[in-house]
Amino acid sequence: MMNIPFTKMHGLGNSYIYVDLYQTTLKEDQLPAIARYISNVNTGIGSDGLILIGPSEQAEVSMRIFNKDGSEGKNCGNGLRCVAKYAYEHHLVSETTFTIETLSGNVTAHVHESGNVVEEVTVDMGIPHLRRKEIPMVGADVEQIIAEPFVVSEQELEVTAVSMGNPHAIFYVEDIEKAPLQTLGPTITKDERFPEGVNVEFVQVVSDKEVHFRVWERGSGITQACGTGACAAGVASVLNGFSEKGKEVCVHLSGGDLFITWGDDDHVWMRGKAETVATGRFQWNQKS
Repeated sequence: MMNIPFTKMHGLGNSYIYVDLYQTTLKEDQLPAIARYISNVNTGIGSDGLILIGPSEQAEVSMRIFNKDGSEGKNCGNGLRCVAKYAYEHHLVSETTFTIETLSGNVTAHVHESGNVVEEVTVDMGIPHLRRKEIPMVGADVEQIIAEPFVVSEQELEVTAVSMGNPHAIFYVEDIEKAPLQTLGPTITKDERFPEGVNVEFVQVVSDKEVHFRVWERGSGITQACGTGACAAGVASVLNGFSEKGKEVCVHLSGGDLFITWGDDDHVWMRGKAETVATGRFQWNQKS
């Protein structure tokens, strides 16, 4: 039996259980089971998954993400903001701008703090990958997948695909409240055209500076927010001519707003809040 310290944090309602590996050692082969256990709202703590904050040989800190189904993710925008907040407030870093190692590469975060309390975080999410093989998505390799016909469950849709270190399929709808998230989300996320699975986003354009957004996350299902998904939606909106490169777009997610800019340098910048919910300890028995 292990008594594991944790911090529960959320970015716009996208909540994870964070474990500080500077303080705690967890066995590698138990990480998927721990993620499944603590994510369960009935028998665990309840979250969208587990995020580990630890040392890094190539950045100031590292982040590993395990979804609620135990699968390991490569990147998480909301998680990055929370990791940045935790690292700064717990003095794992000393500067307001620093790098975080993820499975999809290193990213730069800047914390906006007041009295050592981080209220908002801006993250350089890097350059989006747009080629079909980089998503990845099966079919003839092309430089960009923009409004490509996509038939699923006898419905004819158009998909724009973007990778932010993890794959995203964006579909534009006239009314976000009528988006087929619950019916098509679980089908598309496992569609054989996406060999690694895919995050599914439905987006309604309000103006060139504002969109509504809903998400079915690969490995987690419907969540309140997805930072990399919001970034992908910002990029997709430029690709489809709904907004302009270099201009900030407000993405309205179920849990709140994120502000996304696909800069002229091709980097995607995400700005938004990160909040601490609770701290405590959970009992872990490998038989749980």
